[in-house]
Amino acid sequence: MNDPSSHPLVDRHTHLEGSLDPAWVRNEATRRGLTLPGPLEALWSGAPVPFEGFIEAFLFGAALLDSREAVRAAVRAVAQRTRACGGAGFDLWASPHFLVVHRGQITLDAFWRGLEEGLAEARVKGLRGCVVVDAVNHFGPKHGHAVLDLVLPDLPPFVKGFSTGGLEGRPFRDWAPVFDRARAADLRIAAHAGENGPGSNVREAVLDGGVARIVHGIRADDATLALLAERRIPVDICPSSNRALAADVTPHSLPRMLRAGVRCALGTDDPGVIPCDLATETAAARSLGLDDTALAALRRHGAEDAWCLLP
Repeated sequence: MNDPSSHPLVDRHTHLEGSLDPAWVRNEATRRGLTLPGPLEALWSGAPVPFEGFIEAFLFGAALLDSREAVRAAVRAVAQRTRACGGAGFDLWASPHFLVVHRGQITLDAFWRGLEEGLAEARVKGLRGCVVVDAVNHFGPKHGHAVLDLVLPDLPPFVKGFSTGGLEGRPFRDWAPVFDRARAADLRIAAHAGENGPGSNVREAVLDGGVARIVHGIRADDATLALLAERRIPVDICPSSNRALAADVTPHSLPRMLRAGVRCALGTDDPGVIPCDLATETAAARSLGLDDTALAALRRHGAEDAWCLLP
C-alpha cells in the first residue's frame, strides 16, 4: 500500500501556457526579435517576484502560442518533463478562449490540432494526458459561458474537464450555472480556490459551485478540510508555485491537509515559469516533514483521482 512504485506517477496540475520549455522560449524570443521580460528571467533564476511579475512572465509565454506547432511544442515540453521524472501521465489545463478570442492569436482548429498532436506524441512514449479547459474567475460567469460557447460545439474527446483559474474575484455561487452547463456536457468540474483568495472560497466552491476538485486550497480552515475529506474531494498541491505566489501561507498547509484526510496530490502548475518538476515537488513535500507513507499517499491519490487515467 505504501510502496510509491505501485502507483503511476502523475502530474496532477500543469498549465499549457506556463509549461513551455525555457530553451524553446529563448529561441522563439530571439527568432521573433523579442526581449525576455525581467520577471521571467528572475523566476528562471529562482529569484522572488511580485504576483504582477509572474503574470507578466506567464503572458509572455502565452503570447508565443500562436500556431499549431507552438501548441504542440508546449505539450511536448509537458510530456518530456513528466517522462524525465518517471511519470505516467498529466492533467493539462489550457485556456482556448484566452488565446483564440481574447488575444485572437490562433484559430480554435489550430489550437485543438496542436493539442491532439502533442498528446498523440505523448501516448507513443507511454504517457497518458488529458485537457481541462480553464476559464478566468475574475472575468465572471458571462465569460465562463463564452468559453463554453466556444468549445462545446465540437469538443475533442481528450477534453475531460472545465475549471476556473485567475484571481478569485467572483463568488463561486455565481459560477454555479456555468459549472452546471459544463457538467451537463459530461465535463468534470474543478476550481482554483484558496490560493489568492480566502479559504472560505474552497468551501463555497464545493457547496455552492458543486466543484468536484480543488486546485491549491491551501488557505482552507480545519472545518473545510474536514468537508473535503468527508466528500473525498481531490486537491492538487503545487509546492513551488505556492512558495512563489502564496508565500504568506506559512507553514505550508500540505501536512495539515493530509492529517485531516484530504486526498492531496502533487502538480507542477507553471513549471516553464517557476522551474520545477515532479521530482522537485516530491522533494519539497518531503522537506515539509512528510515521511514515506505520506509521500506514497500523495502518489496514490495522484493516480487514483487523475482525470487522464480515467476512462
